[in-house]
Amino acid sequence: MSGKNLSEELFKPRFKHPETSTLVRRPRHANPAVFSTLEGQSQRGWYRMLNKLLWSWRGVSPLEISEVLARIATSREEHTRADWLDTVIGYRNGNWNYEWSKQAAGWQQQALTTEDDALAGEQWLQASHGYSLAAYPYIKGDELADQAQVMANRAYEEATRRLPGELKALTFPIEGGSAITGFLHMPAGATAPYPTVLLCAGLDSLQSDHYRLFHDFLAPRGIAMLTLDMPSVGFSLKWKLTQDTSFLHQQVIRQLADVAWIDHTRVAAFGYRFGANVAVRLGYLEVPRLRAVACIGALVHELLSNPVLQQQLPDMYLDVLASRMGMPSITDEALHTELNRYSLKTQGLLGRRTPTPMLAAHWQNDLFSPPEEAQLIARSSSDGKVLEIPASPLMASFDRGLNQICDWLAQRLKR
Repeated sequence: MSGKNLSEELFKPRFKHPETSTLVRRPRHANPAVFSTLEGQSQRGWYRMLNKLLWSWRGVSPLEISEVLARIATSREEHTRADWLDTVIGYRNGNWNYEWSKQAAGWQQQALTTEDDALAGEQWLQASHGYSLAAYPYIKGDELADQAQVMANRAYEEATRRLPGELKALTFPIEGGSAITGFLHMPAGATAPYPTVLLCAGLDSLQSDHYRLFHDFLAPRGIAMLTLDMPSVGFSLKWKLTQDTSFLHQQVIRQLADVAWIDHTRVAAFGYRFGANVAVRLGYLEVPRLRAVACIGALVHELLSNPVLQQQLPDMYLDVLASRMGMPSITDEALHTELNRYSLKTQGLLGRRTPTPMLAAHWQNDLFSPPEEAQLIARSSSDGKVLEIPASPLMASFDRGLNQICDWLAQRLKR
């Protein structure tokens, strides 16, 4: 893409696109001050939760995050809501998607002119992160977000061609609807077929967001990582989230025997937040095909069944839940009723014993996933384990917790 195209076409002001915060119609409440390691912080004056810690953990410079947020915060363009800084109407200066896409395009332009393959790979990865953030929080019907997701995946494929390991995009046919694409990350210095971890991500991420998890934690242990987008996001855009939360992942697991690079007898699932709901469900429904399940900050029962806790969630997160379920217009009461059906305890799974080994990691004082959630998961396995991750120092504790989880998975994926 030429510099002229980037500056004159990609960033030409456009004003007809719907603004993200208007896409889900539900009662608005005073955004509570919430902090979570995996979701970030709900701050007064912002619609989106600002997940600076996790974004920087993935590889985005904290300085870059601050610069982009400052451009958004100081915009004097028209807003959907004057009290939400990230609601600039139209694709122009100050619009969330515009500013992050502009940042990503800068990295993309550098990558196109860099001769050193490894450096270009890092620059493409930064471009992928930027486009992913441009689409955040991936509300269905957000035209600009859909475009940014496509750009994020293209940049990610360019990045992984140049970075350690190998990536293959795999297409899986799905019964009753559109096929989906997953990314198989294969470690350098190991031989196929690989023991493989199926990553079940949260509702507010793309599968292209998880390179560091593969590169720093799974690849050194000789483990491949297969990622899939959650329903209504990325390559799974045409699917909506249903009470059968593991539907897509389950169909993929049943096809792994046909993938030459994967040792289908050594597969584990690793899920976080709502992805943990998927992973734990698989631990019941796919006992012969899964060696183990690990999860962190799981959403499997309490938050889904407790309307008091739900009222403490920020508007953005409730919008994400409603969007994934294909309910762009919904009342609080209807959302509570629907979410209760997603509880694995309500479904009659959690509380029953499964032979699948399950590790559940958690933080203390986590609104999204109280410690009792992890204990319930561990008690429901004949080989269960609870891992508490200290809240401080945050980054070091998070890395140490991930290393413990990956060591546990590696033990269970041995021949």
